[in-house]
Parts: sequence; structure tokens; C-alpha cells
Amino acid sequence: MVRKPFGGKKISFKGQKKTLEQVFGSAGVTPSLMTKKLWQHIKRFRLMK
Repeated sequence: MVRKPFGGKKISFKGQKKTLEQVFGSAGVTPSLMTKKLWQHIKRFRLMK
């Protein structure tokens, strides 16, 4: 049996108005911090369905 990524849930950014700078900030970020901030944004705005 093949497992689906994210438990079969999908992430949709449809209708989002925020820019990458608003999500990640204007300073440089490390890849690990970028991933953390992206997941915080997804959870805060309930983008995973």
C-alpha cells in the first residue's frame, strides 16, 4: 500500500494576498527557518485541507 504525502491532505494557497516578504520577512533566512515559517503560515491560516 502506497502512503499519500501529508496523509492525503492538500495545501492550497488560493486566495492568499500575502507576499513572500510578508511571510518570511525582509532579512535573509536559512532554509530550516524558511520551512518553519512556511508551516506556521499554513497552520495559522488553515491552508491544509
